Amino acid sequence: MTHAPTTVLVVRPRAQALAWVDELAALGVAARALPLIEILPAPEPARVAGVLDAVETSGAEPVLVFVSPNAVLGFFQAAAASRGVPARALAWPVHAWAAATGPGTVAALRECGVPDSRIVAPAADAAQFDSEALWAVISTWPWAGRPVWLVRGNGGRDWLGQQLRGAGADVRVLQSYGRAAPELDDGERALLAEAVAAPARCIWMFSSSEAIGHLQQIAPHARWAGGYALASHPRIAERAIAAGFGSVTIVSPSPAAVARALAEMPAP
Repeated sequence: MTHAPTTVLVVRPRAQALAWVDELAALGVAARALPLIEILPAPEPARVAGVLDAVETSGAEPVLVFVSPNAVLGFFQAAAASRGVPARALAWPVHAWAAATGPGTVAALRECGVPDSRIVAPAADAAQFDSEALWAVISTWPWAGRPVWLVRGNGGRDWLGQQLRGAGADVRVLQSYGRAAPELDDGERALLAEAVAAPARCIWMFSSSEAIGHLQQIAPHARWAGGYALASHPRIAERAIAAGFGSVTIVSPSPAAVARALAEMPAP
């Protein structure tokens, strides 16, 4: 007998996954956290603080491009630690811009005290949230000689950097956090074993291709042909399909969008 999926597995970094579980529960969706990415602090906090110094003293209107909420939090935490002050004590330079790829990153910027008037991002109802969507918003800005920092973790695509360099911007890359494979606790390992044993009983929510790669590393013999996945971007959906998931649906990266997608899912 075929069973309808009953639980959403949220695979974001642990703190974010737990927050998503709470938000989904408030929307009537059963969810559990199974973090597949470990977030590490910036490897060179003094360098992060040095970038903030450079932005504060810049005579131009520099742009810091944050690729994720973790990039934002890592930036402010590293700069604050290097300066020996609380993160809340940092003031965003009034002449600088903070560019964000999506609403989660925008929310993190606001939480860190960046005013809305200095944040630029795709519209909240944009079809997708990624570098291409952000570039569509800022491509006509004057970029010749403009200082830009791409604030991100270790690795990642350089598509946006290529566009900015092509437009004449002075682009540098700043690592504000690190990503690694997770160290699962006993409860998380048991949850993974349940999902491997009965893949049709869970729906995986992927917002990172890297998380899928880590899943393949820690469960190399799992077979997901009967499994369900939600993916926040077409590239992530392609990775999930390549990993063997039999049913993959693209959704916006928000608990509300996940809840709507589940409500629209046909019964088996």
